[in-house]
Amino acid sequence: MGVIEIADSIKTMKVRGAGLIARSAAEALKQQALDYQGDDLGKLRKLLADGQRTLVDSRPTAISLWNAVQATMRGTSGAESAADLRDLVVKNADSFVARSSRAVEVIGRIGSRRIRDGDTVLTHCNSKAALGVIKAAHADGKKIKVYATESRPWRQGLLTVRDLAAAGVPSTLIIDSAVRWIMKDIDVVVVGADTVCSNGALINKVGTSQVALAAREARVPFIVCAETYKFSPKTMHGELVEIEERDASEVIDPKLLPEGVGVRNPVFDATPPELIDSIVTEIGLISPYAAYEVIVKEIGPDSLFETED
Repeated sequence: MGVIEIADSIKTMKVRGAGLIARSAAEALKQQALDYQGDDLGKLRKLLADGQRTLVDSRPTAISLWNAVQATMRGTSGAESAADLRDLVVKNADSFVARSSRAVEVIGRIGSRRIRDGDTVLTHCNSKAALGVIKAAHADGKKIKVYATESRPWRQGLLTVRDLAAAGVPSTLIIDSAVRWIMKDIDVVVVGADTVCSNGALINKVGTSQVALAAREARVPFIVCAETYKFSPKTMHGELVEIEERDASEVIDPKLLPEGVGVRNPVFDATPPELIDSIVTEIGLISPYAAYEVIVKEIGPDSLFETED
């Protein structure tokens, strides 16, 4: 699919999940570069610049999307011909997609070591990285079972239990408000990430912070699974992460509400680093307070990402 189609799919939640969004954006820019077979360097630059804006604007709060675009366009300012620019965009996109795809597998291997035989795991929303950890633990022969939150209003928890069932992992779906009730039976919480800030705070599906609070109260380890492209270099420069709010119709038909009653539908919330035991990345298990160092490494001279808008 092209840039317009991918951007629309991201905006309407047909494409969702930070990793899939990121890879889809990289592939869309790659396809845009391949579709242009002319030799006008300026024209191709404008097409790609417009494509970048269109993609980022589809979910402006998604750092994985922003990082994917930056990674795909890395070094393109030095291209001296349309052919060079096209080749570099294709190379960068392929590299990003390959690295991000491998990241989930590596995170699964590392994170599975934090799950013991006989553990009961709680997860929230639908994270490929978190599911990778759980499925890797199951594949290692550990007898585990999983509770998954429904994750309203889009009910991503249904995707989670279907995925787990297909892998043969015993799982149970619970409503979001049952998290504190079930926590007494939980040994470890494993969640994904939308964004990891430079101070170690986690931005993730709304409700994550409540899960973390319940876990801390019950002294249950709270583990985050995050590919490094979900770490936000923007937060190093003081930029705050905007919490996206979506249309009320995702929650309820507004016609059913009494006059004057509003609805707020935040997509994410922030979990402070003190509630996080560790973050599993493809470069290893880190403390949330090491997020700054990870970002510094990633945006250095040999980094995957550039920081220019």
